[in-house]
Amino acid sequence: MFSESRVLCPQLKSKIMTAEQAAAFISDGDTVGMSGFTGAGYPKSLPRALADRAGAEHKAGRPFQINLWTGASTAPELDGVLAEAQGINMRLPFQSDPTCRKQINNGQMHYIDIHLSEVSQYAWSGFLGKLNIAVIEVTAIHEDGRLIPSSSIGNNKTWIEQADKIILEVNKGQNLKLEGMHDIYYGTALPPHRKPILMTKTDDRIGDSYFRIPPEKILAVVETDAPDRNSPFTPPDATSRQIADHILDFFQFEINKGRLPKELLPLQSGVGNIPNAVLEGLDTGGYKNLTAYTEVIQDGMLKMLKSGTLSSASATAFSLSPVALEELNDNIDFYRERIILRQQDISNHPEVARRLGVIAMNGLLEADIYGNVNSTHVMGTRMMNGIGGSGDFARNGYLSIFVTPSIAKNGAISSIVPMVSHVDHTEHDTKVIVTEQGLADLRGLSPRQRAKLIIDKCAHPDFRDRLHDYFERACATGRGMHTPHILGEALSWHENFERYGKM
Repeated sequence: MFSESRVLCPQLKSKIMTAEQAAAFISDGDTVGMSGFTGAGYPKSLPRALADRAGAEHKAGRPFQINLWTGASTAPELDGVLAEAQGINMRLPFQSDPTCRKQINNGQMHYIDIHLSEVSQYAWSGFLGKLNIAVIEVTAIHEDGRLIPSSSIGNNKTWIEQADKIILEVNKGQNLKLEGMHDIYYGTALPPHRKPILMTKTDDRIGDSYFRIPPEKILAVVETDAPDRNSPFTPPDATSRQIADHILDFFQFEINKGRLPKELLPLQSGVGNIPNAVLEGLDTGGYKNLTAYTEVIQDGMLKMLKSGTLSSASATAFSLSPVALEELNDNIDFYRERIILRQQDISNHPEVARRLGVIAMNGLLEADIYGNVNSTHVMGTRMMNGIGGSGDFARNGYLSIFVTPSIAKNGAISSIVPMVSHVDHTEHDTKVIVTEQGLADLRGLSPRQRAKLIIDKCAHPDFRDRLHDYFERACATGRGMHTPHILGEALSWHENFERYGKM
């Protein structure tokens, strides 16, 4: 069907132009919604052209910055080039780019950190202001104007519907056989007009396979041929494997207790070494017909689908190594029957996660002795990446598991502290904390019971005695015995690190 060009719609062929020509439609101060989620499906050409334009404008003494919305983090070819060109005024809802991070923490870039499931609602409700232009990568355009989505969906449906005008990047580097893998749900609405989302299984399909865009909204079509950012897979290290072993033992304990079925419950997993170690352990642990309801399909999930450990996986994007991408493309007919890509207000939907009973596994920067979790702010003030989807799943999952090594910076930092310097997930949402030292199941425990368990099971031995000492002295004050603290000392560990480079 598709020959040299993947733009088959006659009405849109006349709008094909260069990225530089398309970038001219974007003005200083515009709010631009771009596709992209965890390094997949982001526009490859227009951001570079826009960054070059910003640089030229600044050199001429004229201002040029945009407000940038995406699905989540993207890649150096988008976040990186625009940040380096000083081209971003406001960024949301999640990022992981070092230049963006530096500018956010230096006060050069505004940043709004939002639960990923809520971004669409914020946009539809008008809380974020007007969306001027959407820049969306797609795989191809059919004769009748239907758009085959790319390797991520993220907030693309919302950007397409909310933006005044749209620029499309049609990427020949994406596999045409992605067609049919997507499930775009057009039934969302704002209160009081919401209807139930008719999904009771992770592999339920409730929408369409294509984006719908009125052709008159499309300003330009840019043809590209570039790969996603596919980072090499790093095998889990010894610490990650220890953490994974604690989780796997816990799963078996819960199965034996009758609190989990032998097929577990749908898995949600953050990105990184520890989740990959858990997936690797599950794949060799004799499990069959597991399911995933998550944000991102990683290397480990492809392996689990291939082995039959995982029967289906629902997400909003891929995040694959080059080797795993080759595996996906070589066997895409097999995977298309088992993978569903949805928009993120469905993949991360709190009510769906609660109904399915998701097992949520996410990372943290620090946890305190009562179970409060900081997953975003280093020393309470410096943004790392953002909350992402962890809050969507942590509060609503059947199990919310937070994982971290017990120490950081070669032992200068303890991940378990008297009081977290910033709270993203309260003690009420944290059911299990795991480090390489052990696992603390906090369900059914009072704050003082949780404190003893977290210190004994999760804290590194170098800090364990100091944590016990703090807790015992806090209890000895006799004040606030429900959640004992010594307010003058509660953040002293962080102050020590800021002054002396160690806690």
